[in-house]
Amino acid sequence: MAARSRSNPLALAVLALLWERPMHPYEMSMTLRERRKDESVKLNFGSLYSVVDSLVKHGLIEAASTERDGNRPTRTVYRITDSGATEAIDWLTDLVRTPAKEYPQFEAALSFLPLLGPDDVVRLLRLRQASLERQVAGLEASLADAKALGLPAIFSLESEYESAIVRAELAFVTTLVTSIADGSFEGVELWRDLHARAAAHGRLDPEELAEALAPYLSPP
Repeated sequence: MAARSRSNPLALAVLALLWERPMHPYEMSMTLRERRKDESVKLNFGSLYSVVDSLVKHGLIEAASTERDGNRPTRTVYRITDSGATEAIDWLTDLVRTPAKEYPQFEAALSFLPLLGPDDVVRLLRLRQASLERQVAGLEASLADAKALGLPAIFSLESEYESAIVRAELAFVTTLVTSIADGSFEGVELWRDLHARAAAHGRLDPEELAEALAPYLSPP
């Protein structure tokens, strides 16, 4: 079996589905959506077919049969191979065991936040705060629905995880926006000074930046 990348979680989702039973791609897509797995794994029909083709190429799944429903085109039903079953277990084991560096867009935004003025950041963070609060409420409602249906917690772990992540971000954003707004955020005066200089001259040149940073970079 040729070596392959484990970068696309949709491939793992396909292996997991075919572990249960043979399916054709349309059934895979519908099953993932019915189970709301498309909230955890990016899913569209074109990419699903590409993933299926790749898994076939690497010997992880294979065509089991074809079926036809009325006048619709013939559909190929796929099943997992022994190599695919081994790959699914190895891949999932690695994902659970080993933390991986991810690159959230909000983390990238924070790294370049000084490009915006403090007052603009406060306004934008308050909008984000409101959005996160709505997300938390929606996740809580989904978890409550799952519990009301009597589903064991193992079937809603991804929602539990997402809720924890969103709550953590909400707590971070709430603390950050409060500290910037009340002036307790370390360096906020420097931040304001840099933007005042830039506003006065249309831009901030290297000499102005060095001058503004000098009191903070000088040895004690």
